[in-house]
Order: sequence, then C-alpha cells, then structure tokens
Amino acid sequence: QVQLVESGGGLVQAGGSLRLSCAASGSIFSINTMGWYRQAPGKQRELVASITSGGSANYEDSVKGRFTISRDNTKNTAYLQMNSLTPEDTAVYYCRADSLQSAYYYYSLLWGQGTQVTVSS
Repeated sequence: QVQLVESGGGLVQAGGSLRLSCAASGSIFSINTMGWYRQAPGKQRELVASITSGGSANYEDSVKGRFTISRDNTKNTAYLQMNSLTPEDTAVYYCRADSLQSAYYYYSLLWGQGTQVTVSS
C-alpha cells in the first residue's frame, strides 16, 4: 500500500528555517505533481507550493522568496525548504501527490498525515 510520510516539522523561532520531507513509500512507477499544503487552526487548507515531475514549481504568494520546493524523482520524495519563518506560517503541513501510479493501483489524489510547524515570535 502506498503512503506519503512527512517529516521535518517542529518548533522554530521567527526568522528560522525548517526543511520538510515527504516520501512516498511502496512500489511506485510515477507521480505527476507533488505539493505542500497547510492548514492553520480555524482556517481552510491552502496550497503552499507544488512541483511537477518535470520540476516546474508554483508558490503561494506569501511564501515566494522564502520557501523552495524540490523533489527527487528517484526517491519519490518532495522537499520544502522554509526560510525566514514567521508566526503566520504556523500550521499543520500536508503533502499531496497527484496522479500516482504504483505497481498495483492508480491514485488520483493521495494525502500524507501532516506534520506540525510552529513558529514562535
């Protein structure tokens, strides 16, 4: 069974950095787009950044210039480097994979379990 496993969240002071990882486990043939979303308390889940299998990246306006998304297709892993963090970045961060083809199943959409990022002022 394919799963997305996030890691790298934690508590950091404002101005600090964190690097999130999202690894897709299982026998995977391909993943189209991988993305990072976040959900703060009382707010809707929003897209932070996404990246296609070809490396084309897209960012939410508030993170442009501070966050960088990347992926290693050989490891089926996506990363989110977050710099200059502010308390407004505090949220649960979720990884999402679109159009994932494994050895046994096709997943149009797959979510990870989420990882908490807390930025203190």
